[in-house]
Amino acid sequence: MPLNERSLIGQEVAGYYIEDVVGKGGMAVVYLALDPRLSRRVALKILNPVLSVDDRFRQRFILESRTVASIEHPNIIPIYEANADADGVLYISMRYVDGLDLRRLIYDRGPLPLGQANQIFAQVAAALDAAHAHDLIHRDVKPANILLAGDHVYLTDFGITKHRSSISGLTQTDQFIGTPRYMSPEQINKEHIDGRCDQYALACVVYEALSARLPFQRENDIALLWAHLAEQPTPLSQVRPELPAQVDAVMMRALAKSPEQRYATCAEFVTALREVIGGPHSGPYPLRNPVPRQAAAFSPEQPQATTGPVGEPVHPTRPAQSPSRPPGGALRRRPGRIAIVAATLGAAAAALALVAYIVMDHRGDTWARYRASAAAPLTFEYPGDWTVRTHQDLFAVASPHAPEFEQLFVAGPGADWTRVAEIVADDPGSASGVYVQVSDTLDANGTSELMKAKMEALLPGEVDLGRPVPDQAGNSPATRFDGSLHDPGSGARLGFVSYVIDREPKTMLVMYFCAKTTCDDAAQTRIRQSVHVS
Repeated sequence: MPLNERSLIGQEVAGYYIEDVVGKGGMAVVYLALDPRLSRRVALKILNPVLSVDDRFRQRFILESRTVASIEHPNIIPIYEANADADGVLYISMRYVDGLDLRRLIYDRGPLPLGQANQIFAQVAAALDAAHAHDLIHRDVKPANILLAGDHVYLTDFGITKHRSSISGLTQTDQFIGTPRYMSPEQINKEHIDGRCDQYALACVVYEALSARLPFQRENDIALLWAHLAEQPTPLSQVRPELPAQVDAVMMRALAKSPEQRYATCAEFVTALREVIGGPHSGPYPLRNPVPRQAAAFSPEQPQATTGPVGEPVHPTRPAQSPSRPPGGALRRRPGRIAIVAATLGAAAAALALVAYIVMDHRGDTWARYRASAAAPLTFEYPGDWTVRTHQDLFAVASPHAPEFEQLFVAGPGADWTRVAEIVADDPGSASGVYVQVSDTLDANGTSELMKAKMEALLPGEVDLGRPVPDQAGNSPATRFDGSLHDPGSGARLGFVSYVIDREPKTMLVMYFCAKTTCDDAAQTRIRQSVHVS
Protein backbone atom coordinates (compact mmCIF):
# COMPACT_ATOMS: atom_id res chain seq x y z
CA MET A 1 0.00 0.00 0.00
CA PRO A 2 1.59 3.31 -1.02
CA LEU A 3 2.49 5.85 1.65
CA ASN A 4 0.09 8.27 -0.01
CA GLU A 5 -3.20 6.44 0.28
CA ARG A 6 -4.87 8.71 -2.29
CA SER A 7 -2.52 7.42 -4.97
CA LEU A 8 -4.73 4.33 -5.24
CA ILE A 9 -7.74 6.37 -6.41
CA GLY A 10 -8.49 5.33 -9.99
CA GLN A 11 -6.51 2.11 -9.58
CA GLU A 12 -7.62 -1.52 -9.42
CA VAL A 13 -6.84 -3.45 -6.26
CA ALA A 14 -7.76 -7.13 -5.92
CA GLY A 15 -10.40 -6.71 -8.62
CA TYR A 16 -11.97 -3.58 -7.06
CA TYR A 17 -11.86 -0.12 -8.62
CA ILE A 18 -10.89 2.48 -6.01
CA GLU A 19 -13.05 5.62 -6.09
CA ASP A 20 -12.21 7.56 -2.96
CA VAL A 21 -10.77 7.45 0.56
CA VAL A 22 -13.49 6.94 3.14
CA GLY A 23 -11.30 6.94 6.20
CA LYS A 24 -7.93 5.98 7.59
CA GLY A 25 -6.19 4.97 10.75
CA GLY A 26 -2.73 3.86 11.79
CA MET A 27 -3.17 0.29 10.58
CA ALA A 28 -5.60 0.48 7.67
CA VAL A 29 -7.22 2.66 5.04
CA VAL A 30 -10.86 2.28 4.03
CA TYR A 31 -11.80 3.10 0.45
CA LEU A 32 -15.04 3.50 -1.41
CA ALA A 33 -14.66 1.01 -4.25
CA LEU A 34 -16.64 -0.49 -7.09
CA ASP A 35 -16.96 -4.25 -7.41
CA PRO A 36 -17.45 -4.63 -11.19
CA ARG A 37 -18.41 -8.28 -10.86
CA LEU A 38 -21.69 -7.40 -9.11
CA SER A 39 -21.89 -3.68 -9.99
CA ARG A 40 -22.06 -2.60 -6.37
CA ARG A 41 -20.21 -0.15 -4.18
CA VAL A 42 -18.28 -1.59 -1.25
CA ALA A 43 -16.16 -0.39 1.62
CA LEU A 44 -12.73 -1.85 0.92
CA LYS A 45 -10.45 -1.93 3.93
CA ILE A 46 -6.77 -2.41 3.07
CA LEU A 47 -4.46 -3.21 5.95
CA ASN A 48 -0.96 -1.86 6.33
CA PRO A 49 1.39 -4.20 4.42
CA VAL A 50 3.56 -4.62 7.53
CA LEU A 51 0.78 -6.76 9.05
CA SER A 52 0.82 -9.27 6.20
CA VAL A 53 4.42 -10.20 7.03
CA ASP A 54 3.16 -12.09 10.08
CA ASP A 55 1.91 -15.43 8.72
CA ARG A 56 -0.02 -16.17 11.90
CA PHE A 57 -1.78 -12.82 11.79
CA ARG A 58 -2.60 -13.18 8.10
CA GLN A 59 -4.12 -16.64 8.53
CA ARG A 60 -6.14 -15.58 11.57
CA PHE A 61 -7.38 -12.43 9.85
CA ILE A 62 -8.67 -14.33 6.82
CA LEU A 63 -10.17 -17.19 8.83
CA GLU A 64 -11.95 -15.06 11.40
CA SER A 65 -13.15 -12.47 8.87
CA ARG A 66 -14.75 -15.29 6.92
CA THR A 67 -16.29 -16.62 10.11
CA VAL A 68 -17.87 -13.21 10.74
CA ALA A 69 -19.09 -13.19 7.13
CA SER A 70 -20.95 -16.45 7.81
CA ILE A 71 -23.05 -14.90 10.60
CA GLU A 72 -26.49 -13.96 9.33
CA HIS A 73 -27.68 -11.03 11.40
CA PRO A 74 -29.32 -7.76 10.31
CA ASN A 75 -27.18 -5.66 12.67
CA ILE A 76 -23.77 -7.08 11.73
CA ILE A 77 -22.16 -5.39 8.75
CA PRO A 78 -22.12 -7.90 5.87
CA ILE A 79 -18.64 -8.98 4.80
CA TYR A 80 -18.32 -9.95 1.15
CA GLU A 81 -14.70 -11.03 0.93
CA ALA A 82 -11.55 -11.26 3.06
CA ASN A 83 -8.25 -12.23 1.48
CA ALA A 84 -4.75 -11.19 0.44
CA ASP A 85 -3.98 -9.71 -2.97
CA ALA A 86 -1.20 -10.86 -5.32
CA ASP A 87 1.36 -8.90 -3.28
CA GLY A 88 0.16 -10.39 0.00
CA VAL A 89 -1.58 -7.24 1.24
CA LEU A 90 -4.63 -8.06 3.34
CA TYR A 91 -8.00 -6.58 2.47
CA ILE A 92 -11.62 -6.99 3.46
CA SER A 93 -14.63 -6.00 1.37
CA MET A 94 -17.93 -5.23 3.07
CA ARG A 95 -21.19 -3.35 2.69
CA TYR A 96 -20.77 0.37 2.20
CA VAL A 97 -22.99 2.33 4.57
CA ASP A 98 -23.81 5.88 3.55
CA GLY A 99 -24.61 7.45 6.89
CA LEU A 100 -23.00 8.55 10.13
CA ASP A 101 -21.79 6.75 13.21
CA LEU A 102 -22.78 6.99 16.84
CA ARG A 103 -19.65 8.93 17.77
CA ARG A 104 -20.56 11.68 15.32
CA LEU A 105 -24.19 11.68 16.47
CA ILE A 106 -23.15 12.17 20.11
CA TYR A 107 -20.61 14.82 19.14
CA ASP A 108 -23.14 16.79 17.09
CA ARG A 109 -26.19 16.47 19.36
CA GLY A 110 -25.05 15.64 22.86
CA PRO A 111 -26.91 13.13 25.06
CA LEU A 112 -29.35 11.07 23.03
CA PRO A 113 -33.12 11.08 23.60
CA LEU A 114 -34.12 7.97 25.53
CA GLY A 115 -36.32 6.47 22.83
CA GLN A 116 -33.62 6.80 20.20
CA ALA A 117 -30.98 5.45 22.57
CA ASN A 118 -33.11 2.39 23.36
CA GLN A 119 -33.45 1.59 19.65
CA ILE A 120 -29.70 1.80 19.10
CA PHE A 121 -28.71 -0.19 22.20
CA ALA A 122 -31.13 -3.01 21.40
CA GLN A 123 -29.72 -3.49 17.91
CA VAL A 124 -26.09 -3.38 19.03
CA ALA A 125 -26.81 -5.88 21.81
CA ALA A 126 -28.52 -8.21 19.33
CA ALA A 127 -25.48 -8.08 17.04
CA LEU A 128 -23.07 -8.81 19.90
CA ASP A 129 -25.10 -11.70 21.26
CA ALA A 130 -25.29 -13.21 17.76
CA ALA A 131 -21.50 -13.02 17.47
CA HIS A 132 -21.08 -14.51 20.95
CA ALA A 133 -23.39 -17.39 19.97
CA HIS A 134 -20.79 -18.19 17.28
CA ASP A 135 -17.99 -18.04 19.87
CA LEU A 136 -16.69 -14.75 18.50
CA ILE A 137 -15.87 -11.68 20.55
CA HIS A 138 -15.71 -8.21 19.04
CA ARG A 139 -13.22 -6.67 21.52
CA ASP A 140 -13.46 -3.13 20.14
CA VAL A 141 -17.03 -1.97 20.73
CA LYS A 142 -17.11 1.84 20.59
CA PRO A 143 -19.38 4.54 19.15
CA ALA A 144 -17.26 4.89 16.03
CA ASN A 145 -17.95 1.23 15.16
CA ILE A 146 -21.73 1.66 15.41
CA LEU A 147 -23.04 2.83 12.05
CA LEU A 148 -26.44 4.44 11.59
CA ALA A 149 -28.22 3.93 8.28
CA GLY A 150 -31.54 5.68 8.77
CA ASP A 151 -33.16 3.87 11.68
CA HIS A 152 -31.07 0.76 11.14
CA VAL A 153 -27.92 0.08 13.15
CA TYR A 154 -24.84 -1.85 12.04
CA LEU A 155 -21.99 -3.01 14.25
CA THR A 156 -18.79 -3.06 12.24
CA ASP A 157 -15.04 -3.72 12.51
CA PHE A 158 -15.28 -7.39 13.34
CA GLY A 159 -12.08 -7.80 11.30
CA ILE A 160 -10.06 -9.33 14.13
CA THR A 161 -12.34 -10.92 16.62
CA LYS A 162 -11.23 -13.69 18.91
CA HIS A 163 -12.60 -17.04 19.89
CA ARG A 164 -13.69 -17.09 23.51
CA SER A 165 -11.15 -19.80 24.29
CA SER A 166 -8.31 -17.41 23.40
CA ILE A 167 -6.35 -15.11 25.65
CA SER A 168 -7.02 -11.40 25.26
CA GLY A 169 -4.34 -8.78 25.63
CA LEU A 170 -1.40 -8.26 23.34
CA THR A 171 -0.66 -9.27 19.79
CA GLN A 172 2.77 -10.53 18.81
CA THR A 173 3.74 -6.91 18.21
CA ASP A 174 2.66 -5.99 21.77
CA GLN A 175 -0.30 -3.88 20.73
CA PHE A 176 -3.60 -3.86 22.55
CA ILE A 177 -6.53 -4.88 20.41
CA GLY A 178 -9.19 -2.53 21.64
CA THR A 179 -9.65 1.11 22.58
CA PRO A 180 -8.64 2.20 26.13
CA ARG A 181 -11.74 4.36 26.66
CA TYR A 182 -13.99 1.26 26.38
CA MET A 183 -11.65 -1.57 27.40
CA SER A 184 -12.69 -4.11 30.03
CA PRO A 185 -10.48 -4.90 33.02
CA GLU A 186 -9.92 -8.47 31.85
CA GLN A 187 -8.61 -7.22 28.49
CA ILE A 188 -6.24 -4.84 30.23
CA ASN A 189 -5.00 -7.64 32.49
CA LYS A 190 -4.54 -10.01 29.52
CA GLU A 191 -6.89 -12.56 31.04
CA HIS A 192 -9.18 -15.08 29.37
CA ILE A 193 -12.19 -13.25 27.94
CA ASP A 194 -15.68 -14.01 26.75
CA GLY A 195 -18.63 -11.98 25.47
CA ARG A 196 -18.92 -10.13 28.76
CA CYS A 197 -15.92 -8.01 27.83
CA ASP A 198 -18.03 -6.68 24.94
CA GLN A 199 -20.85 -6.04 27.41
CA TYR A 200 -18.50 -3.89 29.49
CA ALA A 201 -17.53 -1.90 26.40
CA LEU A 202 -21.19 -1.54 25.42
CA ALA A 203 -21.94 -0.21 28.91
CA CYS A 204 -19.23 2.42 28.39
CA VAL A 205 -20.88 3.33 25.09
CA VAL A 206 -24.30 3.53 26.77
CA TYR A 207 -22.90 5.81 29.47
CA GLU A 208 -21.41 8.10 26.83
CA ALA A 209 -24.54 8.10 24.64
CA LEU A 210 -26.78 9.06 27.57
CA SER A 211 -24.45 11.67 29.08
CA ALA A 212 -22.15 12.82 26.23
CA ARG A 213 -19.18 12.06 28.48
CA LEU A 214 -17.06 8.98 29.06
CA PRO A 215 -17.44 6.93 32.24
CA PHE A 216 -13.72 7.53 32.85
CA GLN A 217 -11.99 10.68 31.58
CA ARG A 218 -8.27 10.89 32.30
CA GLU A 219 -5.35 12.88 30.93
CA ASN A 220 -3.41 9.89 29.59
CA ASP A 221 -3.95 6.26 28.66
CA ILE A 222 -2.12 4.88 31.69
CA ALA A 223 -4.43 6.72 34.08
CA LEU A 224 -7.40 5.71 31.94
CA LEU A 225 -6.52 2.01 32.05
CA TRP A 226 -6.02 2.21 35.81
CA ALA A 227 -9.47 3.77 36.19
CA HIS A 228 -11.03 0.83 34.37
CA LEU A 229 -9.20 -1.52 36.71
CA ALA A 230 -9.77 0.15 40.07
CA GLU A 231 -12.18 3.10 40.01
CA GLN A 232 -15.93 3.66 39.75
CA PRO A 233 -17.57 6.15 37.37
CA THR A 234 -19.78 8.98 38.54
CA PRO A 235 -23.35 7.58 38.81
CA LEU A 236 -25.15 8.19 35.55
CA SER A 237 -28.19 9.64 37.32
CA GLN A 238 -25.98 12.42 38.69
CA VAL A 239 -24.62 13.27 35.25
CA ARG A 240 -28.10 13.22 33.70
CA PRO A 241 -30.56 14.03 36.52
CA GLU A 242 -33.67 13.22 34.49
CA LEU A 243 -32.71 9.53 34.71
CA PRO A 244 -34.07 7.53 37.67
CA ALA A 245 -31.71 6.35 40.40
CA GLN A 246 -32.40 2.72 39.38
CA VAL A 247 -30.28 3.24 36.26
CA ASP A 248 -27.15 3.33 38.41
CA ALA A 249 -27.60 -0.24 39.63
CA VAL A 250 -28.01 -1.47 36.05
CA MET A 251 -24.91 0.38 34.89
CA MET A 252 -22.87 -0.73 37.91
CA ARG A 253 -23.63 -4.35 37.11
CA ALA A 254 -22.72 -4.04 33.41
CA LEU A 255 -19.55 -2.13 34.38
CA ALA A 256 -18.54 -4.56 37.13
CA LYS A 257 -14.80 -5.19 37.28
CA SER A 258 -15.40 -8.94 37.42
CA PRO A 259 -17.11 -10.51 34.38
CA GLU A 260 -18.98 -12.94 36.66
CA GLN A 261 -20.87 -10.00 38.20
CA ARG A 262 -22.21 -8.71 34.87
CA TYR A 263 -25.34 -9.73 32.98
CA ALA A 264 -25.38 -13.07 31.20
CA THR A 265 -25.96 -11.43 27.79
CA CYS A 266 -25.90 -8.00 26.22
CA ALA A 267 -29.63 -8.26 25.49
CA GLU A 268 -30.30 -8.88 29.19
CA PHE A 269 -28.33 -5.73 30.01
CA VAL A 270 -30.13 -3.43 27.55
CA THR A 271 -33.51 -4.92 28.50
CA ALA A 272 -32.85 -4.10 32.17
CA LEU A 273 -31.71 -0.64 31.13
CA ARG A 274 -34.83 -0.01 29.03
CA GLU A 275 -37.08 -1.09 31.88
CA VAL A 276 -35.64 1.50 34.25
CA ILE A 277 -35.05 4.46 31.93
CA GLY A 278 -38.23 4.10 29.87
CA GLY A 279 -38.34 6.77 27.21
CA PRO A 280 -40.62 7.43 24.23
CA HIS A 281 -40.38 5.25 21.16
CA SER A 282 -38.92 8.09 19.16
CA GLY A 283 -37.01 11.06 20.46
CA PRO A 284 -36.84 14.54 19.03
CA TYR A 285 -33.99 13.39 16.81
CA PRO A 286 -35.36 10.31 15.00
CA LEU A 287 -32.81 8.22 13.15
CA ARG A 288 -34.82 8.56 9.96
CA ASN A 289 -33.56 12.16 9.69
CA PRO A 290 -29.89 12.12 10.66
CA VAL A 291 -27.56 15.09 10.67
CA PRO A 292 -25.95 15.96 7.31
CA ARG A 293 -24.74 12.62 6.08
CA GLN A 294 -21.20 11.50 5.60
CA ALA A 295 -19.77 8.61 3.64
CA ALA A 296 -19.12 6.64 6.79
CA ALA A 297 -18.11 3.09 6.08
CA PHE A 298 -16.10 3.11 9.30
CA SER A 299 -15.29 5.32 12.20
CA PRO A 300 -14.32 9.01 11.94
CA GLU A 301 -12.34 8.79 15.15
CA GLN A 302 -8.79 10.01 15.67
CA PRO A 303 -6.31 7.08 15.59
CA GLN A 304 -4.75 6.02 18.87
CA ALA A 305 -1.44 4.31 19.40
CA THR A 306 -3.05 1.59 21.49
CA THR A 307 -5.79 0.71 19.01
CA GLY A 308 -5.48 -2.74 17.47
CA PRO A 309 -4.55 -3.56 13.89
CA VAL A 310 -8.06 -4.11 12.62
CA GLY A 311 -10.16 -2.15 15.06
CA GLU A 312 -8.72 0.95 13.48
CA PRO A 313 -10.59 4.24 13.59
CA VAL A 314 -10.87 6.00 10.28
CA HIS A 315 -11.93 9.42 9.07
CA PRO A 316 -14.80 9.92 6.65
CA THR A 317 -14.16 12.62 4.15
CA ARG A 318 -16.95 13.72 1.87
CA PRO A 319 -20.08 12.08 0.48
CA ALA A 320 -19.19 9.72 -2.31
CA GLN A 321 -20.74 9.82 -5.73
CA SER A 322 -22.73 7.07 -7.37
CA PRO A 323 -20.51 4.39 -8.87
CA SER A 324 -20.03 4.00 -12.57
CA ARG A 325 -17.74 1.72 -14.42
CA PRO A 326 -15.94 3.58 -17.19
CA PRO A 327 -14.51 2.16 -20.38
CA GLY A 328 -11.07 0.66 -20.08
CA GLY A 329 -11.29 0.34 -16.28
CA ALA A 330 -10.72 4.04 -15.56
CA LEU A 331 -13.13 5.57 -13.14
CA ARG A 332 -15.65 8.15 -14.23
CA ARG A 333 -17.98 9.98 -11.84
CA ARG A 334 -21.59 10.40 -12.76
CA PRO A 335 -23.06 13.85 -12.50
CA GLY A 336 -25.25 14.49 -9.45
CA ARG A 337 -28.91 13.69 -9.75
CA ILE A 338 -31.28 16.63 -10.09
CA ALA A 339 -34.65 16.15 -8.46
CA ILE A 340 -37.40 17.04 -10.92
CA VAL A 341 -40.78 17.84 -9.41
CA ALA A 342 -43.68 18.28 -11.80
CA ALA A 343 -47.41 17.97 -11.25
CA THR A 344 -50.59 18.94 -13.03
CA LEU A 345 -54.16 19.23 -11.84
CA GLY A 346 -55.13 16.35 -14.08
CA ALA A 347 -52.41 14.08 -12.68
CA ALA A 348 -53.35 15.03 -9.12
CA ALA A 349 -57.00 14.25 -9.78
CA ALA A 350 -56.08 10.91 -11.32
CA ALA A 351 -53.88 10.07 -8.32
CA LEU A 352 -56.66 10.94 -5.88
CA ALA A 353 -59.09 8.82 -7.85
CA LEU A 354 -56.65 5.93 -7.79
CA VAL A 355 -56.12 6.25 -4.03
CA ALA A 356 -59.89 6.34 -3.47
CA TYR A 357 -60.30 3.25 -5.60
CA ILE A 358 -57.58 1.36 -3.71
CA VAL A 359 -59.02 2.35 -0.34
CA MET A 360 -62.51 1.25 -1.33
CA ASP A 361 -61.19 -1.94 -2.92
CA HIS A 362 -59.26 -2.90 0.20
CA ARG A 363 -62.39 -2.74 2.28
CA GLY A 364 -63.59 -5.88 0.60
CA ASP A 365 -62.09 -9.35 0.61
CA THR A 366 -59.23 -8.43 -1.72
CA TRP A 367 -55.71 -9.77 -1.76
CA ALA A 368 -52.47 -8.31 -3.08
CA ARG A 369 -49.27 -10.04 -4.14
CA TYR A 370 -45.79 -9.34 -2.82
CA ARG A 371 -43.16 -8.73 -5.49
CA ALA A 372 -39.93 -10.68 -5.13
CA SER A 373 -36.95 -8.73 -3.77
CA ALA A 374 -33.37 -9.40 -2.67
CA ALA A 375 -34.60 -9.58 0.91
CA ALA A 376 -37.46 -11.96 0.07
CA PRO A 377 -36.93 -13.74 -3.28
CA LEU A 378 -40.45 -15.06 -3.58
CA THR A 379 -44.00 -13.91 -4.22
CA PHE A 380 -46.98 -14.54 -1.98
CA GLU A 381 -50.50 -13.23 -1.51
CA TYR A 382 -51.53 -11.13 1.49
CA PRO A 383 -54.76 -9.33 2.50
CA GLY A 384 -55.26 -6.12 0.58
CA ASP A 385 -55.63 -3.97 3.69
CA TRP A 386 -52.16 -4.95 4.94
CA THR A 387 -49.04 -2.94 4.17
CA VAL A 388 -45.62 -4.29 3.23
CA ARG A 389 -42.18 -3.20 4.43
CA THR A 390 -39.05 -4.56 2.77
CA HIS A 391 -36.20 -3.68 5.11
CA GLN A 392 -33.24 -2.99 2.84
CA ASP A 393 -32.06 -6.43 1.65
CA LEU A 394 -32.53 -8.06 5.05
CA PHE A 395 -36.16 -9.15 5.37
CA ALA A 396 -39.74 -8.35 4.40
CA VAL A 397 -42.83 -8.08 6.57
CA ALA A 398 -46.49 -7.71 5.59
CA SER A 399 -49.02 -6.81 8.28
CA PRO A 400 -51.79 -4.37 9.26
CA HIS A 401 -49.05 -2.91 11.53
CA ALA A 402 -46.03 -3.36 9.27
CA PRO A 403 -43.97 -0.42 10.68
CA GLU A 404 -44.30 -1.68 14.26
CA PHE A 405 -43.40 -5.25 13.35
CA GLU A 406 -40.53 -4.03 11.17
CA GLN A 407 -39.03 -2.33 14.24
CA LEU A 408 -39.58 -5.47 16.28
CA PHE A 409 -37.89 -7.83 13.84
CA VAL A 410 -34.98 -5.54 12.97
CA ALA A 411 -33.99 -5.31 16.65
CA GLY A 412 -33.77 -9.08 17.02
CA PRO A 413 -33.35 -10.74 20.44
CA GLY A 414 -33.03 -7.43 22.31
CA ALA A 415 -36.17 -5.91 20.78
CA ASP A 416 -38.46 -3.53 22.62
CA TRP A 417 -41.91 -5.15 22.51
CA THR A 418 -43.78 -2.22 24.06
CA ARG A 419 -45.64 -1.09 20.94
CA VAL A 420 -46.37 -4.62 19.73
CA ALA A 421 -47.54 -5.59 23.22
CA GLU A 422 -50.03 -2.72 23.07
CA ILE A 423 -51.34 -3.95 19.70
CA VAL A 424 -51.67 -7.51 21.01
CA ALA A 425 -53.59 -6.26 24.06
CA ASP A 426 -55.80 -3.68 22.32
CA ASP A 427 -56.48 -5.26 18.93
CA PRO A 428 -55.20 -8.86 18.84
CA GLY A 429 -56.98 -9.56 15.58
CA SER A 430 -54.69 -7.11 13.77
CA ALA A 431 -51.45 -8.42 15.38
CA SER A 432 -50.73 -10.74 12.49
CA GLY A 433 -48.58 -10.82 9.42
CA VAL A 434 -45.94 -12.54 7.30
CA TYR A 435 -42.20 -12.36 7.91
CA VAL A 436 -39.67 -13.55 5.29
CA GLN A 437 -35.88 -13.80 5.62
CA VAL A 438 -33.11 -15.66 3.83
CA SER A 439 -30.32 -17.12 5.95
CA ASP A 440 -27.46 -19.57 5.60
CA THR A 441 -27.67 -20.53 9.27
CA LEU A 442 -31.11 -22.15 9.11
CA ASP A 443 -31.42 -25.79 8.14
CA ALA A 444 -34.58 -27.33 6.70
CA ASN A 445 -33.39 -30.67 8.05
CA GLY A 446 -32.53 -29.38 11.52
CA THR A 447 -33.98 -30.68 14.77
CA SER A 448 -36.31 -28.62 16.96
CA GLU A 449 -33.50 -27.95 19.43
CA LEU A 450 -31.12 -26.78 16.71
CA MET A 451 -33.72 -24.61 15.00
CA LYS A 452 -34.82 -23.08 18.30
CA ALA A 453 -31.24 -21.92 19.00
CA LYS A 454 -30.84 -20.52 15.49
CA MET A 455 -34.21 -18.78 15.49
CA GLU A 456 -33.49 -17.16 18.86
CA ALA A 457 -30.37 -15.59 17.32
CA LEU A 458 -32.49 -14.06 14.53
CA LEU A 459 -35.92 -13.33 15.98
CA PRO A 460 -37.20 -11.09 18.80
CA GLY A 461 -38.01 -12.62 22.18
CA GLU A 462 -37.82 -16.21 23.38
CA VAL A 463 -38.73 -18.96 20.92
CA ASP A 464 -40.88 -22.00 21.67
CA LEU A 465 -40.78 -24.51 18.84
CA GLY A 466 -42.61 -27.72 17.96
CA ARG A 467 -41.25 -30.68 16.08
CA PRO A 468 -40.39 -30.44 12.35
CA VAL A 469 -43.03 -31.66 9.90
CA PRO A 470 -42.43 -32.20 6.16
CA ASP A 471 -44.79 -29.93 4.21
CA GLN A 472 -45.17 -27.82 1.11
CA ALA A 473 -45.07 -24.03 0.76
CA GLY A 474 -46.59 -23.16 -2.59
CA ASN A 475 -44.31 -24.56 -5.28
CA SER A 476 -41.53 -25.62 -2.88
CA PRO A 477 -40.99 -28.51 -0.47
CA ALA A 478 -40.57 -27.14 3.06
CA THR A 479 -40.21 -28.14 6.69
CA ARG A 480 -42.93 -26.74 8.92
CA PHE A 481 -42.26 -25.58 12.48
CA ASP A 482 -45.12 -24.33 14.64
CA GLY A 483 -44.19 -22.25 17.66
CA SER A 484 -44.36 -18.88 19.37
CA LEU A 485 -42.34 -15.75 20.20
CA HIS A 486 -42.57 -14.59 23.79
CA ASP A 487 -41.37 -11.38 25.45
CA PRO A 488 -40.58 -12.09 29.14
CA GLY A 489 -40.73 -8.39 29.99
CA SER A 490 -44.22 -7.53 28.75
CA GLY A 491 -45.65 -11.02 28.62
CA ALA A 492 -46.70 -10.47 24.99
CA ARG A 493 -46.80 -13.58 22.86
CA LEU A 494 -47.11 -14.19 19.13
CA GLY A 495 -47.87 -17.62 17.75
CA PHE A 496 -46.46 -18.59 14.37
CA VAL A 497 -46.46 -21.18 11.64
CA SER A 498 -43.12 -21.16 9.82
CA TYR A 499 -41.82 -22.87 6.72
CA VAL A 500 -38.10 -23.43 6.17
CA ILE A 501 -37.41 -23.80 2.46
CA ASP A 502 -34.11 -25.29 1.33
CA ARG A 503 -32.94 -23.27 -1.66
CA GLU A 504 -29.70 -21.98 -3.16
CA PRO A 505 -27.71 -20.02 -2.22
CA LYS A 506 -29.49 -19.48 1.13
CA THR A 507 -32.29 -21.11 3.05
CA MET A 508 -35.54 -19.14 3.32
CA LEU A 509 -37.79 -18.69 6.34
CA VAL A 510 -41.46 -17.85 5.66
CA MET A 511 -43.35 -17.22 8.88
CA TYR A 512 -47.01 -16.37 9.44
CA PHE A 513 -47.55 -14.90 12.92
CA CYS A 514 -50.64 -13.98 14.91
CA ALA A 515 -51.75 -13.15 18.46
CA LYS A 516 -53.47 -16.51 18.97
CA THR A 517 -52.47 -19.85 20.44
CA THR A 518 -52.55 -21.40 16.99
CA CYS A 519 -52.09 -19.58 13.70
CA ASP A 520 -53.22 -22.45 11.51
CA ASP A 521 -56.16 -20.48 10.10
CA ALA A 522 -57.61 -19.70 6.68
CA ALA A 523 -55.30 -16.71 6.09
CA GLN A 524 -52.23 -18.82 6.85
CA THR A 525 -53.44 -21.53 4.48
CA ARG A 526 -54.00 -19.12 1.60
CA ILE A 527 -50.64 -17.39 2.13
CA ARG A 528 -48.81 -20.72 2.27
CA GLN A 529 -50.50 -21.99 -0.89
CA SER A 530 -49.68 -18.76 -2.75
CA VAL A 531 -45.91 -18.91 -2.13
CA HIS A 532 -43.85 -19.01 -5.30
CA VAL A 533 -40.08 -19.06 -4.76
CA SER A 534 -38.10 -17.18 -7.40
